[in-house]
Amino acid sequence: MVTPLPGAVGVSGLRVYEWATVDGVCGGSPHVHLTCAESYVVVEGSGRVQTLTGQGFAETALRPGVVAWFTPGTIHRLVNDGGLRIVVIMQNSGLPEAGDAVFTFPSATLANPDAYAEAASLASRDGVYAGDEDAARRRRDLAIDGFRELRGRVGEGDHAALTEFYRAAVRLKHDLFADWEQRWRTGALAAAHDTGEHLARLRVGDLGHLTEARIQVLESPAEQRFGMCGHLDVYDPSAGISPHSRRD
Repeated sequence: MVTPLPGAVGVSGLRVYEWATVDGVCGGSPHVHLTCAESYVVVEGSGRVQTLTGQGFAETALRPGVVAWFTPGTIHRLVNDGGLRIVVIMQNSGLPEAGDAVFTFPSATLANPDAYAEAASLASRDGVYAGDEDAARRRRDLAIDGFRELRGRVGEGDHAALTEFYRAAVRLKHDLFADWEQRWRTGALAAAHDTGEHLARLRVGDLGHLTEARIQVLESPAEQRFGMCGHLDVYDPSAGISPHSRRD
């Protein structure tokens, strides 16, 4: 039986893009998650995560050994100052891949679902998906345009700017909420219920779940994807788990 990662989290390896941007730094696409907290464990290189919330703009340094995390609604952008490589831990495994992220495209794009879908796609100009680098760059650069506009409005004291962005993001994803809830119920919520069941069993001396213990191993993904922030290794338990054969 395939079990989720502990706590039904999602785990990915990330090598942050080294592509230069219009504002003179290198990095990924600014975006927000509507229901998932996200954590970075920095393993190599250096960089920053730029964030935009109701408290304003902030920049947090990233270096090996640092663990940084943020809650849903935090607009974030990774900046690569040199060889930045991160292990990403996401709440609610499966939800980010199911669409729980919205790019900070300019407001006109956010207001048009068809335009948003086209801009967010990694299809090449002829409509063919091939993990196209040019498409990933275009998507990233458009998100930076919107992020700079949004950051400017927030910096000028326009308190409605974030609310407008959040409302646009919710409108874009509204049709997915039922699917997200089902994924949460069978993922993170089910994992929490399992812990409660284990505690109840232990109280009465039931050792059943202990006698069923096992280890599972995910091999390194065969290929990287073009992600929002960089080249992405996604560890997906449903894609296949290697048995642990060594016995000491």
